[in-house]
Amino acid sequence: MARPRKKRRIGFDPGAIYFKPRAIPLSQIQEVNLSRGELEAIRLVDFKGYSQNKASKKMNVSQSTLQRSLASARSKIAEALTEGKAIRVEDMLE
Repeated sequence: MARPRKKRRIGFDPGAIYFKPRAIPLSQIQEVNLSRGELEAIRLVDFKGYSQNKASKKMNVSQSTLQRSLASARSKIAEALTEGKAIRVEDMLE
């Protein structure tokens, strides 16, 4: 039996949940989905400058879980930027 998932603590509301390249119609664009947990990990570590240890405590997850969220989010953001895809922030919490 799988271990129950911990609820991640998200400390902000992003306001905008969709980012897309300019001048490309929505019907012609592919998108990548970023969870709110991944976005929070990026916000705390890359934007706020927290250590992974401090960020993981703020999110109520282990450091290794935060590391996986960061790696996943960075990969998705890089894909969107380099391949001209939209980024959609999902409402789920990983």
